[in-house]
Amino acid sequence: MSGAALGLEIVFVFFLALFLLHRYGDFKKQHRLVIIGTLLAWYLCFLIVFILPLDVSTTIYNRCKHAAANSSPTENSNITGFHATATPVPSQHPCFKPWSYIPDGIMPIFWRVVYWTSQFLTWILLPFMQSYARSGGFSITGKIKTALIENAIYYGTYLLIFGAFLIYVAVNPHLHLEWNQLQTIGIAAANTWGLFLLVLLLGYGLVEIPRSYWNGAKRGYLLMKTYFKAAKLMTEKADAEETLEDVMEEVRKVNESIKYNHPLRKCVDTILKKCPTEYQEKMGRNMDDYEDFDEKHNTYPSEKSLVKLHKQVIYSVQRHRRTQVQWQILLEQAFYLEDVAKNETSATRQFVHTFQSPEPENKFLQYFYNPTVEWYWECLLRPWFYRILAVVLSIFSVIVVWSECTFFSTTPVLSLFAVFIQLAEKTYNYIYIEIACFLSIFFLSICVYSTVFRIRVFNYYYLASHHQTDAYSLLFSGMLFCRLTPPLCLNFLGLTHMDSSISHQNTQPTAYTSIMGSMKVLSFIADGFYIYYPMLVVILCIATYFSLGTRCLNLLGFQQFMGDNDMTSDLVDEGKELIRREKRKRQRQEEGENRRREWKERYGHNREDSTRNRNVHVDPKESNLSDISTNRSASKYTRANNRTERDRIELLQDVEPLDFNAETFTDDPLESEPGRSFLYPPFRYQPGGRYLSMSHSRIFDDV
Repeated sequence: MSGAALGLEIVFVFFLALFLLHRYGDFKKQHRLVIIGTLLAWYLCFLIVFILPLDVSTTIYNRCKHAAANSSPTENSNITGFHATATPVPSQHPCFKPWSYIPDGIMPIFWRVVYWTSQFLTWILLPFMQSYARSGGFSITGKIKTALIENAIYYGTYLLIFGAFLIYVAVNPHLHLEWNQLQTIGIAAANTWGLFLLVLLLGYGLVEIPRSYWNGAKRGYLLMKTYFKAAKLMTEKADAEETLEDVMEEVRKVNESIKYNHPLRKCVDTILKKCPTEYQEKMGRNMDDYEDFDEKHNTYPSEKSLVKLHKQVIYSVQRHRRTQVQWQILLEQAFYLEDVAKNETSATRQFVHTFQSPEPENKFLQYFYNPTVEWYWECLLRPWFYRILAVVLSIFSVIVVWSECTFFSTTPVLSLFAVFIQLAEKTYNYIYIEIACFLSIFFLSICVYSTVFRIRVFNYYYLASHHQTDAYSLLFSGMLFCRLTPPLCLNFLGLTHMDSSISHQNTQPTAYTSIMGSMKVLSFIADGFYIYYPMLVVILCIATYFSLGTRCLNLLGFQQFMGDNDMTSDLVDEGKELIRREKRKRQRQEEGENRRREWKERYGHNREDSTRNRNVHVDPKESNLSDISTNRSASKYTRANNRTERDRIELLQDVEPLDFNAETFTDDPLESEPGRSFLYPPFRYQPGGRYLSMSHSRIFDDV
């Protein structure tokens, strides 16, 4: 079992990273190198988090073993006679191998490979791949050239700083740094940058994650927030459609100016392949491939302008597709939350859906998760489960904040994480040690990584689920994970006093801290920044609790969801109206499909029989002549008829239906207005299914 735990965790973490990447990325459309680079970055970071508890338990066992080896001569000297040979000391010592023990020499090599690979990804490879993915070049050489130019300042800054440091060391006669010390300085610089960003993200996640679950248990909170998101997403969706139209207009002009025998025609064809299908068909119909270009009289775009246009097409198409998918997902979520609000007052205690799911339901899941179970979970149990979970997460957050402020104290030990680990170390309960370490570092990772998944930097960085994340955002998330994970693990080892630089004890360090080197080379970082900067998490938690960041964004014009804001109320009302309109449209579509289905079932067979009998008595010559004339007329007027029919269908779909029973029907699931009714004076509805005028002229009797 020594290497089985390590192997199982390596395999499990790989499939976990693959699952998350499949949820956010698109394996079919995105470049393979982007998928491989992001998967490797996520996999290495998750692997560090899952393997570190095994390193802690193995280190505790090695400390116990070395302590027993050092104390065995004194114990043997006190034992006399046959007792020394009859009862060996190691059997009396409480040290025993943990089930997940990793042999000596494996963990240092493992950590060294994982750490330096992640650093190579985050500082060199992934930034280059970001520029390569965003480049609008038409060849691999052009994309590489663009990526090198964009990263010249990025790489040059680091080389300049490193060169200046080497010159300072060479000139100063009092400094004699070896390669190991230079390596330690580089690691300390990377961890300092990561710790600076880590505390900012951790302070937000420690408050926001418990609060999100607590607010999720409130009645109507999620529905109001969904209405708010709908209003904002509709604005973004309209902006994306307008941007796509403008870019497609530019593509159309370029497509018409550059003909088939122009040297840049291949570049135009590459741009057309990235356009949506409907735009490709429109541009293909208006293209005359037999018209030559005239280099003397016409002006043509340059290759540089085509590269810029190609980049705009990629960005606008991806953004348009993302907003369309997110709008459909948000509609399904809003409809479901409205169903939850309506079913809370149900007397039958069975969950009723307004719209059936388009995907086929699993019979096994449908058997256990029936409407009754769904009602008890959604309307009764889930709010209480969220409240209990929010309380538990809040307790964890308080423990983390307290330990971050007191982990530097060794006598007495004030860090609660260190207290728990030391109590388990006295009894050598390795299973408890690994569980406590895993839960602690897992909670810290969730607080940090969830913030990375939630933040959005305009439209440049945004992790969207359901395969809607672009290549640039995926690579940027891999960079952030690789920079945040090493300082996160060092901070965790400091909280548990497993780092000798924090505990100030001459004990065997963990294999992870051994590859980091001794921080005594930079004492002002080891004894100053690493200890006192994490205390800033208290101020960040207070700022997050009072939503200071959200209020500042509102003042700057970026609308955020706040319950006591007039702008939020206006956007909630706007989103409610948008959801109501989409709901009516879907109801009309379902009613139309049901009517067509009933019509086919009722009259379809009779129509087929009458048509078959009518065709039996038709003269073959007349039928041939009629077929010829029909084909001619159809070929002549097909396009016009299709266009008119399409316009009629769109006009009929946009018409709002008459509300025949407005006294009992309401679209608002949270509040009903019994006095509200929509009356149309010119018409009245009869139970027979006809619309009659209020006057007695009976105009529509023959309709």
